[in-house]
Amino acid sequence: MPSAAQAELWRTESADPVAVLQIPGALLRARTFDIDVSLCVRVPLDPAQAWHALTLEIDGQRQWHRRIASSCPGQTDGLDYHCRLVLPADSAMRIRAVAGTQGSVVSCLQIEAREVL
Repeated sequence: MPSAAQAELWRTESADPVAVLQIPGALLRARTFDIDVSLCVRVPLDPAQAWHALTLEIDGQRQWHRRIASSCPGQTDGLDYHCRLVLPADSAMRIRAVAGTQGSVVSCLQIEAREVL
């Protein structure tokens, strides 16, 4: 009896403003991935001019960008993004998330790619 295929899970987490996830190619099969990117920032007590931004690049091409005012003084705020991408057979993929801030401080930047079977 053949065993059920296990979905691939690739993940990276950083306290730096840049996180990179490299998914290697797979011979003879295309794969579909759900990509989730999360940014969490610490917000100053006076967030009057504070903001945070998140940019997602796939293989060097900008996929998504958003910048918002930071809220929740003295606590945390964040941005999340989700997309689904098809990776052709024998192709690798480089996912890069870049956080930008003013006033707020990056506490966590995560990228997760979960294969859809």
